[in-house]
Amino acid sequence: MTVNRAWISIPFCFLYGTALSGNGLILFAIISQPSLHEPMYYFLSMLSTTDLGLSISTLVTMLGIFWFNATEISFNACLSQMFFIQLFTVMESSVLLAMAFDRFVAISKPLRYATILTDLKIAQIGVAIVSRGTLIQAPLVVLLKRLSFCGSHVLHHSYCFHPDLIMLSCTDTRINSAVGLFALIRTAGVDFIFFTLSYVLIIKTVLSIASPEERKKAFSTCISHIGAVAVFYIPLLSLSFVHRFGKRAPPYVHTLIANAYLLIPPVMNPIIYSVKTKQTRQAVVKVLNLKVPINL
Repeated sequence: MTVNRAWISIPFCFLYGTALSGNGLILFAIISQPSLHEPMYYFLSMLSTTDLGLSISTLVTMLGIFWFNATEISFNACLSQMFFIQLFTVMESSVLLAMAFDRFVAISKPLRYATILTDLKIAQIGVAIVSRGTLIQAPLVVLLKRLSFCGSHVLHHSYCFHPDLIMLSCTDTRINSAVGLFALIRTAGVDFIFFTLSYVLIIKTVLSIASPEERKKAFSTCISHIGAVAVFYIPLLSLSFVHRFGKRAPPYVHTLIANAYLLIPPVMNPIIYSVKTKQTRQAVVKVLNLKVPINL
């Protein structure tokens, strides 16, 4: 490993360590603390699980490049990695949408919250999230298998990404590009529309509350979720935009945004929910058995 590569590997190792430990800690705290066995935290556990999956999908490849100069990957392994990266991306978008629905029900129908979001209903939502991601991503893999790769086999990123792969093909990729764009619109595009609609209804409900204190409390329960949506959608949409319209952008721009898309959500989500959600912070502190002030 060269000196430059060794130095570059340090921040990546730190970010991966933060993502894995942070999401693992959140997940363990929710499982082990009965006080967190509520719909909101079940959805948070789904978010942490998808972030762990996203991090693990690229961990071996990324660190293999930095530590062992492992710059080659088989085609089938590349397809598998691409499938899981984009599967967990779709799942994360779906989980964020489910969390928006959770906040809407909690604020607009607080007395019926427990009867609407039962354990069975949450389990059904979880199955639907996994099924949706699989059905959307499977056609991309099937269509890639039919392509021929007779030119350069050098990827622009340190992991396998659908737009990057179709650029290497020497056959017609218009169907692949169309299906990929449809998958993006069907997930991030549709989910963002419903997310926006949910918050329009939430704001409308909150503004109808007479007490300013109750309004503040209602809005405070949404801050963490809005932060999680921002750290997910901004890198994702930036990466898609650069791939489709930024062909003349310097290579480091593509690399920076691609790595931000992978690492920012898994790193930031545990921090956002630990800082902004009191119950999560208390549970994490209890798990770590730290005697520090928690009423910030």
